[in-house]
Amino acid sequence: MTAAFTIGYGGRKPDAFAQLLAANGVKTVVDVRLRPDKASVGSYAKAREPDKGIAGLLAKAGVGYVSLPELGNLFLGYDDWPTRYADFLDRAGPLLFDRLTADVPGPVCLLCAEKKVAECHRRHVAEYLARERGWRFTHLE
Repeated sequence: MTAAFTIGYGGRKPDAFAQLLAANGVKTVVDVRLRPDKASVGSYAKAREPDKGIAGLLAKAGVGYVSLPELGNLFLGYDDWPTRYADFLDRAGPLLFDRLTADVPGPVCLLCAEKKVAECHRRHVAEYLARERGWRFTHLE
């Protein structure tokens, strides 16, 4: 069983955010935002240079960074987005998780903007991985 985490950066100070991940032993943050380059706070944006933005912030704490925009929430504008997104994962999951392999050092932490996992699509990603791959998640809230 693979131990993993989820986290939302909303409302968190960048240094405290990075320290929380490191304190929990996270080795790699897996960014599941559709547009990580469009974060409203620059510290959490995916920058072109690996020493800037979220990758740079995490690197200073000894945490790696991988962006998987294919796991982003395409249905956020819909009132029933949770149902649509869960259905999307059920139908396309085996294709969507190709890049989330043993090559990504763990423990990993799924990242999105929403602070509360109950309000975020990363909950569905975690549920899928728990059901289909036997992963066990701790939600850092």
